[in-house]
Amino acid sequence: MTVSTSNGCVLIVGATGFIGRFVAEASLDAGRPTYVLVRPSSENHSKNKVHKALQDRGAVLLNGVANDKELMVKLLKEHRIETVISAVGGDKILDQLSLVEPISSAGTVKRFLPSEFGHDVDRADPVEPGIQMYKEKRQVRRLVEKLDIPFTYICCNSIASWPYYDNRHPSEVIPPLDQFQIYGDGSVKAYFVAGTDIGKFTMKTVDDIRTVNKSVHFRPACNFYNMNELAALWERKIRRTLPRVTVTEDDLLSVAAEKRIPQSIVASFTHDIFIKGCQVNFSIEGPNETEVSSLYPNEPFRTLDECFNDFLVKMKGENTKQSNEIPAPKPVVEALAITATCA
Repeated sequence: MTVSTSNGCVLIVGATGFIGRFVAEASLDAGRPTYVLVRPSSENHSKNKVHKALQDRGAVLLNGVANDKELMVKLLKEHRIETVISAVGGDKILDQLSLVEPISSAGTVKRFLPSEFGHDVDRADPVEPGIQMYKEKRQVRRLVEKLDIPFTYICCNSIASWPYYDNRHPSEVIPPLDQFQIYGDGSVKAYFVAGTDIGKFTMKTVDDIRTVNKSVHFRPACNFYNMNELAALWERKIRRTLPRVTVTEDDLLSVAAEKRIPQSIVASFTHDIFIKGCQVNFSIEGPNETEVSSLYPNEPFRTLDECFNDFLVKMKGENTKQSNEIPAPKPVVEALAITATCA
């Protein structure tokens, strides 16, 4: 089986998304010919702004949609795409089923990374409605495997940030300044990874023969924390102690059962992480899985401590901008949480 070359062309689908942009920027940083699939005539200003920023850095924009099979075959062949990375959002997971067939038939693609970027969906078992997203990701996996497309599944676990209950992208939000919400007894640990590292290590895997047809798990020892430890770390940064409020397992299950989207999905994932321990309740030892730190032992991760320092800088900037106005306390009525934002 051939593998992609270190300068092979990469196509990224979903590059304007939270994870997609990290991956696109990492591809450009690595000096790879980087192509970005763009919906024609998009009127989304924020997405267009991201596209322009990536284009200014050297990305080539290709007009098209992932579920247009004929067009995708043409684009893949015409630009000799060797690696396709999908980072589409949860509402477009099944669109990848239409993308897989062109990847198989084009004859140029040597590696496909479907939209995973969270937990190992063949192992994790969140309650409804979160499990539905995992079932859809499993469908994509099974089709990729059936068509014998060389793949890599990126299981990067949680984003390096405070796991807010009401924000799908907590890395953009400063940790609490009023009180902590602790899920369960706060003792269940999880792995936290900076978005830039998700992009960096993802790009390292695409032409590494050791990652072909494997799940690559991100378990940085330096970023292995439970909720209580996260709270203590942030308290050291802000030099004061904050009160703690317990969000129970029943609280999370109750919100999940309401089936409000995306809140209930968020709650079900949170329950899986901080109550059931879905990131830590298995060993990585099978022939079809590996851990990224063992592949690249000399490549450092950004520590959660460093990421929290970034929040301090951001907090000072916002305080200056708002004339030292302290944010109003957040209500604890909705007991939600999120860490695995791409799950």
